[in-house]
Amino acid sequence: MKFGAHMSIAGGVDKAIERGRRVGCEAIQIFTRGNMQWQSRPLRADEIAEFKRLRAATAIAPVFAHNCYLINLGATNPLNLRRSIEAMVDELQRADALALPFVVAHPGAHMGAGEAAGLRRIAASLREVLGQTRGSPVKIALEITAGQGTCLGHRFEHLAELIERVGPERLAVCLDTAHLLAAGYDIRDAAGVGRVAKEFARIIGWKFLVAVHLNDSKAPLGSRVDRHEHIGKGQIGRAGFRAIVNHPRFCRVPGVLETPKGDFENESPFDKLNLRLLRSLAAPARK
Repeated sequence: MKFGAHMSIAGGVDKAIERGRRVGCEAIQIFTRGNMQWQSRPLRADEIAEFKRLRAATAIAPVFAHNCYLINLGATNPLNLRRSIEAMVDELQRADALALPFVVAHPGAHMGAGEAAGLRRIAASLREVLGQTRGSPVKIALEITAGQGTCLGHRFEHLAELIERVGPERLAVCLDTAHLLAAGYDIRDAAGVGRVAKEFARIIGWKFLVAVHLNDSKAPLGSRVDRHEHIGKGQIGRAGFRAIVNHPRFCRVPGVLETPKGDFENESPFDKLNLRLLRSLAAPARK
């Protein structure tokens, strides 16, 4: 497995590449815009060029994006839904300009409308977003969620239904370890990881998996609470991560940290520590 972390774009998207290199990333996730703002400034031509130059020079790959947290493709409020669709279109266009392969996105929340109605609305929103960006190679990687509140996507069946409703051409899947555990998927040891892997293969299929977020969980199994923790310090523990990073299918995609940064938002020493631990756990598979 290629290991990396989510890197800050403070000062420009190109700055994320150098920050990632310094902490030892082999892959990187970024925001391409403010993660809590509807409006986004245009990417400058020089910024895009420097981003591509640094990515080639460092050989960090893949570099992919996570969408803005305000986006809810299942919103029941018409204004929020329209803003969400427009912002998601912008996300894909920005990723296209940076030559990123995919944008990770939480499917959305049904806001009290119920799971069935929420999934229908999210599927319709995804179809509109992909229609407005027709011709782009950038995919949307639907992320498994913890299922907090009315958030959908906490069951493999939800993601499979969205892929079936929208079509498989530009949809993919990103698994988050903390979300998996909180959603009720027991990945605390090798046996549990094996069972979850078989369930994923049966319901969704390995061809859709493009990335894994490697986060321990402060919240226990089945809690449906989304709280990330440092690797080995939470409810998943070292045994679970050892099984995940050495699994023959999970290890084929990049594993990227979204663990706490502390007070070091731009370049956290915690990233180095977590990456070092992950590599030590993966050592048997690398020999």
